[in-house]
Amino acid sequence: MNRIYLDHAATSPMHPEVVETFSKRLAEIFGNPSSIHGTGREARKVLDESRSLLAKSINADDPEIIFTSGGTEADNLAIFGTALKREGRHIITSQIEHHAVLHACQKLERDGYEVTYLPVGSDGLVKADDVKKALRDDTILVTVMLGNNEVGSMQPIAEIGAILEGTETVFHTDAVQAYGVLPIDVEELKVDLLSVSAHKLNGPKGVGFLYQRKGVSLAPLSYGGEQERKRRAGTENVPAISAFAKAVSLSLQTMEQKAADYQQYKEIFKGTLNEAGVDYKENGSNQLPHILNLSIKGIEIESFLVNLDIAGISASSGSACTAGSIDPSHVLVAMYGEQADEIRNSIRFSFGYGLTLEQVQQAAEKTAQISKRLALK
Repeated sequence: MNRIYLDHAATSPMHPEVVETFSKRLAEIFGNPSSIHGTGREARKVLDESRSLLAKSINADDPEIIFTSGGTEADNLAIFGTALKREGRHIITSQIEHHAVLHACQKLERDGYEVTYLPVGSDGLVKADDVKKALRDDTILVTVMLGNNEVGSMQPIAEIGAILEGTETVFHTDAVQAYGVLPIDVEELKVDLLSVSAHKLNGPKGVGFLYQRKGVSLAPLSYGGEQERKRRAGTENVPAISAFAKAVSLSLQTMEQKAADYQQYKEIFKGTLNEAGVDYKENGSNQLPHILNLSIKGIEIESFLVNLDIAGISASSGSACTAGSIDPSHVLVAMYGEQADEIRNSIRFSFGYGLTLEQVQQAAEKTAQISKRLALK
């Protein structure tokens, strides 16, 4: 069976050119970039070139990039690193953050910090004015994601950044789902910290970075060598970082075309469901281009996903990080309440590299067929 992969928000396939770069670096660049001999300097050159490309991708300076093992570590470094450096005990976040942020905030609550979890409307959006109202003299950190990984809602980050500009409060955004899909400029957004991960944009797993604005202090979470300007100990994974940079380079070249393609995919999906008479609604608003989250009336998501899988379609009901959990989506609960039908009948399709119009059309038709069949039971 030729599977149709519609779960790119969970992870994405590595681009063939990224695989080639990764393989070449693994074979040829094995030196420690902290070593002063020629082999080490060769690795350092690759590391520096990759850092420079990634910094430019968000309009940052090279020293502002801290390489990490991925988005979770970047989020944790931003949150715990800020908490350990600041005297205040209050943090503001939203109810729809990725668990890398939510669980970190919950850990700080257990340690005596106060956390304000901002609500969202049924549109999946935080109100910037709610951030302003929640600010206190002891607020050390605001962390609000750029684009939600389940429903795709893009948050008013620039508006929040303008509110926080000139204050002592550090502003962090988890941009893992948005990076590589949207143009990102840290100066326009006015963020102090920004997390990204390579495997969401056709790069390798196990690598990401945290942008740290110059002048913003963070306490390190790991201790050892003096890598990453003493901010993150451990020998850098040069082959993976180089492959990450390659993936970003490819993504920047095709960003506008991808956004247009994904919008067409969404229209194909919704148009096919409409023609079949499927009763559905779209969850979220102001969405990321590649995420389509639908609430389909009359279905139960578990059996629906199983039927899609049997039909050769890979999709999900939300974050892959909670796939083994029996708890409902915290994002949909925040949007609609604990008793809403959307919690039990919503599915996420997410688009990415390698998809064709024919595959999307085929997936949409099978989705419509399965929806009609299950809704009759």
